Amino acid sequence: MSLVGPTVEQLLAAKEIVVVCGSGGVGKTSTAAALATMAAADLGGKVLVLTVDPARRLATAMGLSGLGNVETRVSPRAFADAGIEPRGELWAAMLDTKQSWDDLIRRHAPDAATTDAILDNPLYRNVAGRFVQSHDYIAMERLYELHTSGAYDLIVVDTPPTRHAIDFLEAPERMADFFSSRLLRWLMAPYRSRLINVASRPFYQVADRVLGTAFLRDIAEFFLLFQSMHDGFVQRASAVERVLGDRRTTFVVVTTLESTPAHEARRFVEVLKAKHLHLGALVLNRVLPPQLLDPSSTEVARQLSARSEAVAAQVLAVRPEVAEDPTVLARVLEELGDSFLNFQVVAKREAEQRAEFGVSADVVATVPSLPTDIFDLAGLASLAEHLRRA
Repeated sequence: MSLVGPTVEQLLAAKEIVVVCGSGGVGKTSTAAALATMAAADLGGKVLVLTVDPARRLATAMGLSGLGNVETRVSPRAFADAGIEPRGELWAAMLDTKQSWDDLIRRHAPDAATTDAILDNPLYRNVAGRFVQSHDYIAMERLYELHTSGAYDLIVVDTPPTRHAIDFLEAPERMADFFSSRLLRWLMAPYRSRLINVASRPFYQVADRVLGTAFLRDIAEFFLLFQSMHDGFVQRASAVERVLGDRRTTFVVVTTLESTPAHEARRFVEVLKAKHLHLGALVLNRVLPPQLLDPSSTEVARQLSARSEAVAAQVLAVRPEVAEDPTVLARVLEELGDSFLNFQVVAKREAEQRAEFGVSADVVATVPSLPTDIFDLAGLASLAEHLRRA
């Protein structure tokens, strides 16, 4: 199903960054990889998919096994095995949160001493990559770094699996706010100065007993060091927001028609609209095929259900080898007809949900439930074909 407007292929040709969003478990990673595969195969150029935790077999097929932030070209042999002769190159990288944070520190710390102090801080070593939406934030950082390098014609980003897709958009602002918050100033105050406010002294005495003085010192040192990069965080967050709002960037929202993911998708689309970000495509995944709504198929299913014995007799008159017992064949035919009609009820409900979704995107694509998991480029190409038809 599609709305009048550009195709997915045209959308990819017109953009430099495609950000694929959606709640967990809706097929976001596979969709991102399929879009990148389509672009590399059909449009040419150098295409990168920056993915997060793909299924192991898919990672192996794309040459990502055991790799992190290093971009690696997907082997031409993998395309050949899938029967594809690509016009361009497909590269892939898998986000490594800890390594990305280390690289970020090295880029933005004011000097080598600060860099070493942060990387050696016990708190940083234990929690880097786990605090304050760092996964979402570092994905933004990595995207910005790769885009500004100019090395790729198109970057497709598979956003981190968060409970709310909106977290990805808000991560830079929240990170900057966190490092300038009153809470952190309160924690760091005793270590900025030996003079502790009388009103706050009981808090620190209790904290010292419960957490230990060394732990509080590590916290204070950690955030004091990070404060030296605060301006860089704020500037970078603004730069990332400008890139996301640029006309060369588009968003693809992936969802199923189940209640919770669909609600999350609608909410995310509203946020994109409020932030004046471009919604290029809505992908409705694992949708039942439209053939279930075909009137002639419906009539056949009804005949199988209501007249299974007569139909079985007709079949055996022509093909007696199909079954030894007409009763067994009749029961199978009846169950087949009933199953079709039951699935048709769900398909009608889905069609109503699609009509009521009320999302204005350049492209609305529906992808059926595929018979097998995607574990190689051939599977990605098959998914890309469904997206191409939108």
